[in-house]
Amino acid sequence: MHRIRTSLASLVWVAILGALLVVPAFAASRYDPAIQARVTQELARKQQFRNLQAATEDGIVTLTGSVDLYQQKLDAAKTIKKLKDVQGVRNLIEVAGKDLPDTTLAAQLGRKIYFDRVGYYDNAFNFIDVAVKDGVVTLQGATRDDVGRNSALALVNRTPGVKDVINDVKVLPVSGFDDQIRLRTLRAIYHDPVLSRYAIDPARPIRIIVENGHVTLYGVVDNTMDKQVAGIRANGVLGAFSVQNNLEVVKQS
Repeated sequence: MHRIRTSLASLVWVAILGALLVVPAFAASRYDPAIQARVTQELARKQQFRNLQAATEDGIVTLTGSVDLYQQKLDAAKTIKKLKDVQGVRNLIEVAGKDLPDTTLAAQLGRKIYFDRVGYYDNAFNFIDVAVKDGVVTLQGATRDDVGRNSALALVNRTPGVKDVINDVKVLPVSGFDDQIRLRTLRAIYHDPVLSRYAIDPARPIRIIVENGHVTLYGVVDNTMDKQVAGIRANGVLGAFSVQNNLEVVKQS
């Protein structure tokens, strides 16, 4: 008799657990018609979403169709995710827009990012490299804070021809010690008589990345001597544990 009661109790618990698993899905799906109506209305409100379609199942909205810019793809998902009762968004939107050769797109983005945030004091402490493959843009490098990274991402997302973006930019940890090394290295390089002409460039072609006391130099200089002098000046900075000189030479001397 005890075994029978135990078996019955087990069956009851199994039934309860099964019901608990079914209820959330049912609860989500019963809102689907209302969600679909809201999504359809929201997409119709904006001209940039005119070529988009949506399907809703269990509170998950799947977006398909095409937009002109990658940023519009992101905006569509963000807009729909905020609607009432939406549990998630599956973004299958394609970026149509115009097609550009990878080399052309890379050159355009490289120039935009190079001059991004010109005039800000931390501009020399960010370095972002751009690579493009079949319209997919990969960003690599490091920035002093998320402002520099987010600004570069915004430029890329709004550039015609970009189909997708892979963000591998590292935001460096907050460190007063590293900030001191950054300023010392900046002064050591740009106040040097040989290198001072680079200070005329508002985009600061010699970029100084500092992480946990370790300095890395990026950018482009005119000749091998300038690269060597920059390395020497950085190595003489008080507090710097090491210096990696990754400067590229545009003209060999």
